[in-house]
Amino acid sequence: MRINEVIQALEQWAPPVLQEEYDNCGLQVGDPGAVVQQALLTLDCTEAVVAEAVAQGCGLIITHHPVIFKGLKAVTGSSGVHRTILAAIRANVAIYAFHTNLDNVIGGVSGEMAARLGLKPLHVLEPRLAQLLKLAVFVPQSHADAVRDALFAAGAGRVGGYDECSFNLGGTGTFRAGAGTHPFVGRHGERHVEAEVRIEVICPAYLQQAVVAALLQAHPYEEVAYDLYPLLNRHAGVGSGLVGEWEHPMGEREFLERLKAVFGPPAIRHTALRGVPVRRVALCGGSGAFLIGKALAARADAYVTGDVKYHEFSLPEGRMLLADIGHFESERFTPELIQKHLARILPTFATRLSKTGTNPIHFH
Repeated sequence: MRINEVIQALEQWAPPVLQEEYDNCGLQVGDPGAVVQQALLTLDCTEAVVAEAVAQGCGLIITHHPVIFKGLKAVTGSSGVHRTILAAIRANVAIYAFHTNLDNVIGGVSGEMAARLGLKPLHVLEPRLAQLLKLAVFVPQSHADAVRDALFAAGAGRVGGYDECSFNLGGTGTFRAGAGTHPFVGRHGERHVEAEVRIEVICPAYLQQAVVAALLQAHPYEEVAYDLYPLLNRHAGVGSGLVGEWEHPMGEREFLERLKAVFGPPAIRHTALRGVPVRRVALCGGSGAFLIGKALAARADAYVTGDVKYHEFSLPEGRMLLADIGHFESERFTPELIQKHLARILPTFATRLSKTGTNPIHFH
């Protein structure tokens, strides 16, 4: 399979436009048109991971954390990043980074954390702004159903847990076909009056191109009249972190033991126990201390993330249990999450989970 086909399957799930401004997702090493037999999935890509890919016959490495994060002015072998890049190029192994765009979809990294803990997902902890559009299109009544179906199939019309959502208003459209046109109805040079339906749907901004393409293909008119309006509404399915709940609350010590059993940290740093049952849990894979305030605002009983600094542990002020399970541990199931997705979308493409340890933090 060509590398760009694998990339397309991943980016339909978590498009690059959803990555954070500071990030550097995408193909970092390799030819997108190259054919590969299988991919190696890892949280971090190192020299040892490249060697493992070569030994396993994997022409593509899919890593969560980018190898090239900041700009490089030279690749000389003077650092681990340089040596990893050189090793991949010499072995003709491509490297693709699937980072904060995967963090920012509801079924991404934080969603996998919630699933592993058995939590029922409720909503994104910090939804992103300017991620929604409203599409309005004018369609002859005879083709309204076909156009609606095409829009829904392309991903428009989803609101929270509902899909196929639209608003429809009947009206009258007029037009006059000029020379050289091929009107669906009406005659050249004569004003035509047609009973039409105005269809309105919500569309994620990253799906705009696909939704408009589906609209134009399904619409019978030669010239399609449609409007796109940017919305300030928050997109409930796009953003950082996740909030979930258990049907039955558990004690704080039991909760911490479950975190250890599921994610496997050798120790958990946490705030003082409050003696309050844990039912609503906020989660963020990786470095999530920036969302402590959002977790408090969501009335979470506990917030689970990694990389919490000393003074940040004081921020909850006894209102919430804050648990730092470690950056690596919070994201450890991300390669398996990617593997499950590719197995559904590309069932004939082989993937392997890396067995190379990449966690740079050790405990004594």
